[in-house]
Amino acid sequence: MPRIAPTNWKVQMEVFQLYGCRYKRKKGSHHILTHPNAKRAVVIPEYDEIDIDIIKNNMRTVGMTQFDPLKSSQALLKNFSYKEKSGVKP
Repeated sequence: MPRIAPTNWKVQMEVFQLYGCRYKRKKGSHHILTHPNAKRAVVIPEYDEIDIDIIKNNMRTVGMTQFDPLKSSQALLKNFSYKEKSGVKP
């Protein structure tokens, strides 16, 4: 089973938005996202390295399992076209 590693806030924003969260607002250095199945908002701070506890709490809030971010990142890679961006074949 893959471990959850600390990542920066931009990666967390992409993963949670791919999971179905919608950007609501920003207050200071914290981004607030909402999810239809969540009882409260997901808060992503603008840290260079977000602690694993914050990531797990946000995952628990939206009902994301540990394997869901892997599916989201694979979907992100499928949407990214190397040919269009860099002219290089994958």
